[in-house]
Amino acid sequence: MLSYEGFKSQVLEDYCVAMVSREASLLGRREVLTGKAKFGIFGDGKEVAQVAMAKFFKPGDFRSGYYRDQTFMFATGLATVEQFFSQLYADPNPAHDPFSAGRQMVSHFSTQLVDDEGNWLDLANRKNVSADIAPTAGQMPRALGLAFASRCFREVPQLSDLRSLSNNGNEICFCTIGDAATSEGHFWETINAAGVLQVPLAVFVWDDGYGISVPKSFQTTKGSISTALRGMQKEAGSNGIEIYKVKAWDYAGMCQVFEEALQKIRDTHTPAIFHVEEMTQPQGHSTSGSHERYKDHDRLDWEKEWDCIRKMREWIVSNNIATGDELDNIDRETKDQVRQWKAAAWEKFISPIKAQAKQAAGLLSDAVVSDMDSYQQLRELSAQLLANPEPLRRDVLHAIFQAAALTAQSPSGEAIRELQEQLLKEGKSLFNSHLYNEGPKSALSVAHLQPSFSEDAQVVNAYEILNRYFDALFTNDARVIAFGEDVGYIGDVNQGFAGLQAKHGNNRIFDTGIRELTIMGQAIGLALRGLRPIAEIQYLDYLLYGLQPLSDDVATTHFRTNGRQSCPVIIRTRGHRLEGIWHSGSPMGMVIHALRGMYVCVPRNMVQAVGMYNTLLAGNDPALVVECLNGYRLKEKLPDNLLEYTVPLGIPETIREGSDITIVSYGSILRIIQEAAEQLEKEGISCEIVDVQTLLPFDTGHLIIESLKKTSKIVFVDEDVPGGATAFMYNQVMEVQGGYRWLDSAPRTISAQAHRPSYGSDGDYFSKPNREDIIRVVREMSAE
Repeated sequence: MLSYEGFKSQVLEDYCVAMVSREASLLGRREVLTGKAKFGIFGDGKEVAQVAMAKFFKPGDFRSGYYRDQTFMFATGLATVEQFFSQLYADPNPAHDPFSAGRQMVSHFSTQLVDDEGNWLDLANRKNVSADIAPTAGQMPRALGLAFASRCFREVPQLSDLRSLSNNGNEICFCTIGDAATSEGHFWETINAAGVLQVPLAVFVWDDGYGISVPKSFQTTKGSISTALRGMQKEAGSNGIEIYKVKAWDYAGMCQVFEEALQKIRDTHTPAIFHVEEMTQPQGHSTSGSHERYKDHDRLDWEKEWDCIRKMREWIVSNNIATGDELDNIDRETKDQVRQWKAAAWEKFISPIKAQAKQAAGLLSDAVVSDMDSYQQLRELSAQLLANPEPLRRDVLHAIFQAAALTAQSPSGEAIRELQEQLLKEGKSLFNSHLYNEGPKSALSVAHLQPSFSEDAQVVNAYEILNRYFDALFTNDARVIAFGEDVGYIGDVNQGFAGLQAKHGNNRIFDTGIRELTIMGQAIGLALRGLRPIAEIQYLDYLLYGLQPLSDDVATTHFRTNGRQSCPVIIRTRGHRLEGIWHSGSPMGMVIHALRGMYVCVPRNMVQAVGMYNTLLAGNDPALVVECLNGYRLKEKLPDNLLEYTVPLGIPETIREGSDITIVSYGSILRIIQEAAEQLEKEGISCEIVDVQTLLPFDTGHLIIESLKKTSKIVFVDEDVPGGATAFMYNQVMEVQGGYRWLDSAPRTISAQAHRPSYGSDGDYFSKPNREDIIRVVREMSAE
């Protein structure tokens, strides 16, 4: 309970935050239009709803939002206006833009979740923000996972000791989304999953009537997302969601509804939608255009009349909380303060670049060259750098690059080239680092330990190795949670988890609906909150449904937060050789190009797969593990040290020694390659077979080159389409590693056909590389 003075102070503080945010939006747009910033998208019109929402955001809670939540960040104290402008200017200094170090456009926020060593911080006692992404509704799957983690922390007894990660699952995930983006499938799949799972997810829909220029009557059934969702309304004895409707200009009404509803979510884990209607958008969608192009005069007049800050001001005055003059003073002080913060951010951004420009200009001006033309060009480059009032790093390097060529034969050239190398190195650190973990939690830093086998080691079905491994893993590490279609009750379609749900509990190993997108979302949220999810996509062919959050969210998390967040999901799936279009997928080229920022592991057997799981669980990097679909019932020896041995990522393994030709591949096709090699050996052709083991990373020690030096011939084989992963491997060995130097015949690739594999054994034979294909190509190469 607040005293009247306390109440008044809080209201005026909220009004001040709203005004600060509005002024930041207005000045931000101006900075873009004057050329100081590249692009702007702002939260004007949403200020009052966000200050009301922020009042109930507590330590331990998470936000999974979109790019109009600046007011919320200001109100919670998680962002300053100066930081907001630093991000607008794309300042790469993490001390200035702690959210992304200039890697994301304005209003893409985050908070630090891991320390410099990769250890999870005390998230239960911090206000947390998962790193924003721009794809519309892309925040929804992750939001489900962040909320689902609270359910796990509340219901899984083994997690009760992780008090730094959760306070008994009391945390809410606050998710924000624009009304037009509720048309995306991501929204509907997430809301359905939340209603089924009963997780503490609070979704705030900002409804300003448009999706850029398209009115919501074209977007949503019945023109109202809350009306369209009525069938999901929770009733007694059912699951479902709660639905609330509020007005964006009604400060007092929103505070009352939010307070009661959010406490209910916290207590009962019942998800809710808050449909916040009658929002305005004073500056339109973004700096790329004007909303006067698509809004008529009546709409524009209405937006002025019902502007949320104007209505809040009227409410304050009418309730004698403050006078108009007092609010005018707040307005003036606010505008002055925001201008100061903006100026400070700009100065911090531009000063180091000007210093670079001045240093470079001095070197260029003082350079000694033998001909007058070069001398004049250097003077002009120097003058241009000094005359540029708003230089960029690229401007400095443009000039230095030209100067290095002009001074190639001059003693002055050495200093210019040294500066060039220094600035390139600095730029790489600022703009190209942290795609993966670079510290102790890098999966590449995990020590290699070989599997050990006793003399009387059991020979078992390969799936039994996985089953025994997962049993030991779940016994040993409470943080591990596994889920997916058919994973729980029947133990996955290939029995890797058979019997383990009954032993370890249906809250740690469980089934999901057929919804690959939000299976990925559950994994993301659990990983961001410090758990170690193993999420299953039943077949690699189905990964397409879940690829977007992996590509846009998981693969970029560490990079776009400059290392402040990690998302160590393990996506387990199976693919390669089997009969039929939808169960024999090997779209590895698509995967490796879409998932830079994840590791892609392609084990040829299950012993190897277990070692990869151990490696990944020892680090913080996300990964996709593609097991061989046709390998589960093949026989393998059972290692003694299932939980200890590791497979190093990026280190190929030579599985057959040879002297005449190197064959590079991975996964199921290796067995066919070995059959071909045995036949070729009888013909006097000795094949060396190299299993790359992982496509990302790929042969970090250039071991394939050592094989090529010996054989002078190389062929790359896989089951992807022509130009897929074979082209990637070819590029890595021939271009990146310089393999062309050791060739005495043209390198070749052998891939599947361009179409999906036809059904049946003959369809498989003609669709994917077969033994005869490999023998024929190797014979041709040997005859050259």
